[in-house]
Amino acid sequence: MLKGLGGLGDMAKMMKQAQEMQGKMAQMQEDLANIMVEGVSGAGLVKATATAKGELKGLDIDPSIFNGDDKEVVEDLILAAIKDAQGKATERAQEEMSKLTEGLGLPPGMNLPF
Repeated sequence: MLKGLGGLGDMAKMMKQAQEMQGKMAQMQEDLANIMVEGVSGAGLVKATATAKGELKGLDIDPSIFNGDDKEVVEDLILAAIKDAQGKATERAQEEMSKLTEGLGLPPGMNLPF
């Protein structure tokens, strides 16, 4: 179709691919908001649920940890569960991004700014 235009045909193809990629990226961002991950600490006594985008959605705390003067221990367990959930969210987002970008011919491990 664009054979007589030299490199413009390749440019048009690249622009189309860029637009498709932009659409896929937008869809992936929506998907990440719906993918849930769970972080755990204290052998399951505290669980934090977050989206793959890292937004904290819930905490589940076993009532047995509220005994005595263990306030600092409880706080540490909550923070550990949240950090675990956030770490898993980051890993999941990177997995989803690599699925999206594997067909682009980018070098392995190259992270796009998202």
